[in-house]
Amino acid sequence: MLLHDTVSTGRSQADAEQIRLSLQARYDELSAEYEQAVQQSQVLRLVEVGDTAGDDQADSGTKTAERDTAQSLLRTILDRRAQYEHALTRLQEGSYGWCEGCQAPIPVERLEIFPSATSCVSCKQHRERRAA
Repeated sequence: MLLHDTVSTGRSQADAEQIRLSLQARYDELSAEYEQAVQQSQVLRLVEVGDTAGDDQADSGTKTAERDTAQSLLRTILDRRAQYEHALTRLQEGSYGWCEGCQAPIPVERLEIFPSATSCVSCKQHRERRAA
């Protein structure tokens, strides 16, 4: 299961389990954060629907901005959660810690800072330059 991972990186099964637990914990945190943000968004909608009497353009604009911010937060949390889900899948498949672009190992320091990283620094920089 983690043969590619343990042989090539020297990562033990215990290390892989520690990584899995860390990734799963962060995924669970993001799931709880998402549920909380959904509840706050629903409360915001209820307040918005029930409190429109006497709204002027500024009030309308503020409510729209708040709604957009809440939706943006939800999308961001879902995106981050999907990154951790992908990292967990890669760990299970044995490809965690390897660049999806060039197949080189991703430096441990990068994974410590950004555990859901799927590319090495070089490939990430190349992709960002192409996108600019």
